[in-house]
Amino acid sequence: MAKVEHYTACEAQVVHDEGAIGATIRWVIDEQRDGAPNYAMRIIEVAPGGHTPHHAHWFEHENYIIEGEGEVVIGDEVKRIGPGDVAFVPGKVIHQYRNTGEKPLKFICGIPLGWIKDAREKLGVAAMQD
Repeated sequence: MAKVEHYTACEAQVVHDEGAIGATIRWVIDEQRDGAPNYAMRIIEVAPGGHTPHHAHWFEHENYIIEGEGEVVIGDEVKRIGPGDVAFVPGKVIHQYRNTGEKPLKFICGIPLGWIKDAREKLGVAAMQD
């Protein structure tokens, strides 16, 4: 099914993962809501002084920075990010997004959905929350 809607139509969920401060996530396109079988698109917003958890997982991220200023930690590297920048985070690499500016850091984050399908099959639908 095709979809066109404003991203704010999707609920902003607080990121409760250990180590996250001031971060929200909106699943704007995913399999469960939209029938997208392969990829999910998320909008992540990090408040000034906030950051996502310092973590790794098997899947990659493709990011486009919409607004704000910050840093992305990818492995041992720290890179400055701002509006119009893109970032690729390979799978299995420790990463974190930090807001170093005075306005919210907002970015698009694309991920493959295979991990969700695998978790659902092994653990049940609740695994979508992981």
